[in-house]
Amino acid sequence: MGIQVEVVADYPVNDEMERVLGLAEVVDEPVTVTFIWEGRDEGEHAVLVPAATLALWEHWAPAAYRTGDAGQGSRTGPAGPDLAHPEEFGPFTLFRRRVGGRTAVARGGVVVAELLDPGEAHWLQEQARNIRQGFMDPKQKAAFEEFLARQEALEQR
Repeated sequence: MGIQVEVVADYPVNDEMERVLGLAEVVDEPVTVTFIWEGRDEGEHAVLVPAATLALWEHWAPAAYRTGDAGQGSRTGPAGPDLAHPEEFGPFTLFRRRVGGRTAVARGGVVVAELLDPGEAHWLQEQARNIRQGFMDPKQKAAFEEFLARQEALEQR
């Protein structure tokens, strides 16, 4: 990650959540978030990934992340009967998915980021980087092939 930002939201209320979500949009980098929900002693960790960054990671990642790889498979947000209902935080709406543990963050009807388990975010980023490094864009590939064609054969050296 280019920028390492860690945020702790003691009691995620509208203003705090709005600031955290806005921060991820502004820096356009993943933001590690720790939520300390009311009535809980232990914080929940998540990574808020901007939608464009997540789309890029998922494009290059060769397979889907297995949720069992995270170890504890934590869900971001308070557990309760209203789990499936969207939550409003200022101009942002959080849509928690029942499968996979992700939470989509939308503003004005457009998904701008997703909350992911830290293990999944790290895995996606690593997979995308490793696979992407094996590919060259068409212009780079053509230039490299041209460079190789101009090189002397090993026998001629």
